[in-house]
Amino acid sequence: MDNKSLFWFRQDLRLCDNPGLFDAVQAAPGKALLVYIYAPEEEAPWQPTGASLVWLHHSLKALQSDLAAKGAKLHIFKIGANERFQSSREVLEFLCRKLEIVSVFWNRRYEPAVIARDTNIKAALKELGFEVETRSGALLNEPWQVKTKEGKPFQVFTPFWKACLSQMDLDPPLAIPDLRLQNYGVLEGECSIEDLDLLPSINWDKTIIEAYTPGERKAQALLLEFLKKKVANYHHDRDLPHLVGVSRLSPYLHFGEISARTVWYQTKEFCQQNKKVAEEAAHFLRELGWREFSHHLLFHFPSTTDAPLRKDFLHFPWQSDGTLLKAWQKGQTGYPIVDAGMRELWQTGIMHNRVRMITASFLVKHLLQPWQEGAKWFWDTLVDADLAQNTLGWQWSAGCGADAAPYFRIFNPMLQGAKFDPDGIYVKQYVPELKNLPAKYIHSPWTAPPMVLASCGITLGETYPHPIVDHGKARERALAAFQSLKATSTRA
Repeated sequence: MDNKSLFWFRQDLRLCDNPGLFDAVQAAPGKALLVYIYAPEEEAPWQPTGASLVWLHHSLKALQSDLAAKGAKLHIFKIGANERFQSSREVLEFLCRKLEIVSVFWNRRYEPAVIARDTNIKAALKELGFEVETRSGALLNEPWQVKTKEGKPFQVFTPFWKACLSQMDLDPPLAIPDLRLQNYGVLEGECSIEDLDLLPSINWDKTIIEAYTPGERKAQALLLEFLKKKVANYHHDRDLPHLVGVSRLSPYLHFGEISARTVWYQTKEFCQQNKKVAEEAAHFLRELGWREFSHHLLFHFPSTTDAPLRKDFLHFPWQSDGTLLKAWQKGQTGYPIVDAGMRELWQTGIMHNRVRMITASFLVKHLLQPWQEGAKWFWDTLVDADLAQNTLGWQWSAGCGADAAPYFRIFNPMLQGAKFDPDGIYVKQYVPELKNLPAKYIHSPWTAPPMVLASCGITLGETYPHPIVDHGKARERALAAFQSLKATSTRA
């Protein structure tokens, strides 16, 4: 019997440095079967939605094209009530039996629902006599590899990252394997990318695709461009939202169109040839560290997707208000830097990281809306929606997670805007109704004299909203809420 293998693509939609793919091809030269299974319900309640599906559609298209150019085919399957197969396990068992597959390979994922699903599939396939091999293809270190001196998971970033750096011993990225593979034809239950129905029925995704080009080749080009043109000023420029001073690799990393190891190695190699940028590059690689930290936390504390890591926050006096939440979602809060960020998110599927912190702080502290509502909105609208990083970011902003922002750190949106967008370039791009307003008023239009507003065509409350909350009063209310939580904790 021929030695045949199967590789299951997941969030690793690339050919370079893909350990599972590489080993599957090595295990059965010329006989590997390449499979993608679309089964969002198996990831519930955090299945991909909205903007993520737009990215996935185009990423699969790019992968399919790259494979075809190498002589390989991607076999796609869809799970659902009206489909041939009802689960990923059913697809894999069918293919292994039908094609007499010997070994199955995939790269590990770390979301709670996916870990449970994969554990079940692995056990079932092994019980049927098939070999199953899983690889590390997403992170620099596995979440269980980095521990405190007491053998426990870290909950503070800086010592976590120091521990990571002290044991960082990475193999070089893997080359693309020989993908001249056997043609298995059209398999039972196989479908096309279009059959997955990933794109919206209305054309709201146009601006997302105008802003980005999904796929492995674009990811590699972006990294090279960043290292050559941007890394030297990264520590300064990354905080300025009107500049593209960052790598913009986050969606590519999330979908696995480029590996963290590739980013690490290429950055290190670039620094060896350009030693002057080494310090700046360290700041960039530290962001990979935050990505690692988020997966470390999610793996060890899986309930944090919905519940605060700090249990005292179970009693926090949130004041749920659908009207305030909607104003924030639509970029109609009356605070220009907040509104610009929320509109950038809606239009492009991304938001500048500095502005993410400002908008998140505004929701949970100025408006006292539950952080889970913000997490759900970002999950639906971000093309780089990553469960681990989304969870860490929102719990950090709310003050209820690991290494969280202190409760008294309440961003002043006017000062934040003036500091990071002093000329209002970013605001005017995404809040065009304020485009004629002088820079001195751009982050607090309600302070502009009536004659100035009139000359700029602005009528507060009509063309642009009044602030939905007063900053000073909102700050006092938030501090009082946090103080009440402290008092409750002390009594307990």
